Amino acid sequence: MNYFKTALLLAALTGFFLVGGYLLGGQSGLILAFVFALGMNFFAYWNSDKMVLRMSNAHEVGPNEAPELYGIVQQLAQRGGLPMPRVYIIDEEQPNAFATGRNPENAAVAATTGLLRYLSREEIAGVMAHELGHVRHRDTLIMTVAATLSGAIGMLASFGGLMGGGRDENGRPLMNPLLAIAMMILAPLAAMLVQMAISRSREYEADRMGAELTGQPLWLAAALAKLQAGTQQIPNQVAEANPATAHLYIANPLSGGGLAGLFSTHPPMEERIARLQAMAGGTRGRAQMSPAGPWAQPAPQAPPRGPWG
Repeated sequence: MNYFKTALLLAALTGFFLVGGYLLGGQSGLILAFVFALGMNFFAYWNSDKMVLRMSNAHEVGPNEAPELYGIVQQLAQRGGLPMPRVYIIDEEQPNAFATGRNPENAAVAATTGLLRYLSREEIAGVMAHELGHVRHRDTLIMTVAATLSGAIGMLASFGGLMGGGRDENGRPLMNPLLAIAMMILAPLAAMLVQMAISRSREYEADRMGAELTGQPLWLAAALAKLQAGTQQIPNQVAEANPATAHLYIANPLSGGGLAGLFSTHPPMEERIARLQAMAGGTRGRAQMSPAGPWAQPAPQAPPRGPWG
């Protein structure tokens, strides 16, 4: 998704929030909603990375604690002209990863122990390149702002529905009770749909950037296939306890299926894999970038396929 469309969607979220403030408290409610939105986004801008990492029980590692992972990230960052992000590991069996940070200079990438255990070196490189794609595009900041506004709209709509809305200068209700109920139901749903549009399009872009960064789209495609199987079979206790962080992961870490899948912030894995395979097909017959990084060396032994078979 280009920056103009993303800006429009973020503006729509802000508009939902301001309209809700007006309907709840008139002009005073509008001003309060505006101030509240600014305050929430200011706090999220400076603290979202620390909050997400703390909620995920992630611990920072260096070249001594995790030489292979750190070396892969370091080589990819150099190749992409990015500052070296902080590297974290999450003690979770489910294979997954995410990036956070308000800008490339303050970025962090995190991988679960399951990802390091079940993926090959090349597949790990594909996943980390995807996360650095998020860093380059500042997606983590955009998605944090979107999530913050969406949550605020949900709280505001619920409060407005219970209170019945504000009144104008003549004491007349700004909205009737039926409209208040409709707002309580539809406003959070609309906000969630806007957040989904932002998050899903950003995943496609990060896939493309990650494939370009390694020069090998099939590495990431193979990794996504393993992640899809792993996330379906292995629960992520940390993400289940903090579902607000789910949209940051490369693969949906939540176990909910069925109707919940319709409201996932992640695009269908099959479509992501198909796009990467199409990229690989388009590069056949042309020289690809040489994967001159630590992941280019063969792994000492084949990684286990994982408990999902």
